[in-house]
Amino acid sequence: MILIEDASSFSRNHGRCVATIGKFDGVHLGHQLILDQLKQQARDKGLPALVIVIEPHPEEFFAGTDGDCPARLTGRQEKLRLLEACGIDFGFVLRFDAQMSRTSAEDYIRRILVDGLGVAALIAGEDFRFGHRRAGDFAMLESKGREFDFDVHRTLAREVDGMRVSSTLVRQHLARGDFAGAEKLLGRPYSIRGAVARGEQLGAKLGFPTCNIELPHRRIPLHGIYACVVKTAAGEYPAAVSIGYRPTVSDAGKPVLEAHLLNFDGELYGENIEVIFRQKIREEEKYATLEELRQQIAADVEEISRVLTNAGNLPKLES
Repeated sequence: MILIEDASSFSRNHGRCVATIGKFDGVHLGHQLILDQLKQQARDKGLPALVIVIEPHPEEFFAGTDGDCPARLTGRQEKLRLLEACGIDFGFVLRFDAQMSRTSAEDYIRRILVDGLGVAALIAGEDFRFGHRRAGDFAMLESKGREFDFDVHRTLAREVDGMRVSSTLVRQHLARGDFAGAEKLLGRPYSIRGAVARGEQLGAKLGFPTCNIELPHRRIPLHGIYACVVKTAAGEYPAAVSIGYRPTVSDAGKPVLEAHLLNFDGELYGENIEVIFRQKIREEEKYATLEELRQQIAADVEEISRVLTNAGNLPKLES
């Protein structure tokens, strides 16, 4: 997938395209059905398929640093990676900022969709709203499509177990610790990817060294201690994972993921790893002393090793 940085030059360099637009948080089966719809329309017209990804999510922009907004399922880079894996030709990240929030619906269509991207067909949800004060809607897209010569198609909907697949539904399954249910909606196990950063080395001092991944969004869909499998360049390893705000050692509001890999001896700093969530063990708690925390981590590691082994999720380690 070729990532487009500037919409204004796309049509001059590539001609027209078939596009869809949205947040695509999680790139779940509902999104994947829309992407299949997009690719089919693109094939029918002999044009490239382009996904317009709105970043940050408008709810995040308006909520600000400390405001309340839906938890993120996937960060920007992971979202783009998943879209690329779906076979999309072009991706355009539409930055939602103060200027974009003030753009009229008419300018949104003319400047971005028509003059910039050269959209020949657009796939959008019937509830899609855009432009200043959300003045634009599906009916406006249809009207302007007739004026500027582009087709408008409604997104198809995917159901699983009689429920419409949505990012909200995925979040609800994750909040309950129902990873099997979330996997049915995503079409893959829920995981978080990121580069291993150097932390405060507290885990190592307590006897349980961890791989730390800094999470870019304050609102996260999971909090607590989990049994996981971690994929590295060297192989897959069972892991005890804490994700949250580290209440025992920090008052900071920035979330972090800490993974203690079982039966692993080495360093992964700077390496990109994938943490696959299998089962929730307990909630995040605050302890009076570091010794209490150490004892609880030891108990968690023992429990997680048992859970993964009994569930058949303990990977065969590289020799």
